[in-house]
Amino acid sequence: MAGEIPDLHATVRTGTGKGAARQARRSGDVPGIIYGGGKEPLPINLSFNELYKRLRQGRFLSTLFNMKVDGHDDVRVICRGVQRDVVKDLPTHVDFMRLKRTSRISLFIHVDFVNHDKAPGIKRGGTLVVVRPEVELSVIAGDIPDHITVDLTGRQIGDVIHISDVTLPEGAKPTIERDFVIANLSAPSGLRSSEGGDDEEAEDEE
Repeated sequence: MAGEIPDLHATVRTGTGKGAARQARRSGDVPGIIYGGGKEPLPINLSFNELYKRLRQGRFLSTLFNMKVDGHDDVRVICRGVQRDVVKDLPTHVDFMRLKRTSRISLFIHVDFVNHDKAPGIKRGGTLVVVRPEVELSVIAGDIPDHITVDLTGRQIGDVIHISDVTLPEGAKPTIERDFVIANLSAPSGLRSSEGGDDEEAEDEE
């Protein structure tokens, strides 16, 4: 499950409009906004260096943050959008939404495949074809999983792994009701023509 909620530090952005946003960027900050939670939107500035570091670490849009703003109570937020410069691809504005610990939200969660060495199909030359490296789950904001795990132990060539085959963390559930495919174990290239149905099924259910 997700570990300690990371902090994000921000200051209140004085002034509104494009002029204040440009001034923030000239000062080495990225302007942003915090909204939702039954409160008024709060314009903020974040350190460009801190934000850029977080973005490079990945999973920014699926991470719950503890937002610390000078003069305000800490609040849990999740990013709902990052605007970027069309040329430099650097962040120019960030939107955050306030959350309660009990709020239920939909996030894309990484799928981790383990025990490749215990899958007979892979030992025979089969290939793991990942259809969904991430799955969208409805989760509780205060208990967001880092990933879900697919155990490949005992998997044979031709096996198809559905979401129902995965033990999901407590409180998490798929946002899609049907039993969709996550991955399949494809035959070696020399045998693939006789077992092509698995790939087709995966594509049909993607």
